[in-house]
Amino acid sequence: MLMQPFHKSARMVGYLQHIDTRSFLSLLDIPHRSTLTKIALIVSMTADGWLYTVLLPLSIFIHGEAARNFLATAVTAFTIERCLYYFLKNTIKRRRPTNFIKDFQATITPADEFSLPSGHTSAAFMFVTLLTLGFSPWFFPLYLWAATVGASRVILGVHFPGDTLMGALIGTGIALLLL
Repeated sequence: MLMQPFHKSARMVGYLQHIDTRSFLSLLDIPHRSTLTKIALIVSMTADGWLYTVLLPLSIFIHGEAARNFLATAVTAFTIERCLYYFLKNTIKRRRPTNFIKDFQATITPADEFSLPSGHTSAAFMFVTLLTLGFSPWFFPLYLWAATVGASRVILGVHFPGDTLMGALIGTGIALLLL
């Protein structure tokens, strides 16, 4: 009797992996892939962490005292997000596309071994949610950037679409909990 729920969850995980793999392969089979890859490299680099360290102090300079509170919330949020990201990635241990799909090579070499969740996407959505709810009126362009970060990670071949979806949910959720 105890084996049945495990069996069902294992089947569900297998089914989700199948859907994610098919979606991933479909996205990689698009026209103008080399141009998209070049754009994805640039977009992905904007979410490597350096942009946050530039924008956070700059926001204090521009917005004054209101941004000081934002900075404290952002540091707390990034601390929680990075810890949760690391915990989930090393607990779930989902293999990256290069380790799952035979003869597939990613465009870049990822910083770590596992793919779920996407840390770039998680941090981007968390930061954008904090900004838009904190004091920025640029809702659409900021969320477009965050979504493009997630897409870039798939285009570069280091994440499945589900990894970036989970990253977006985690990042947005952490920001909403803290505001």
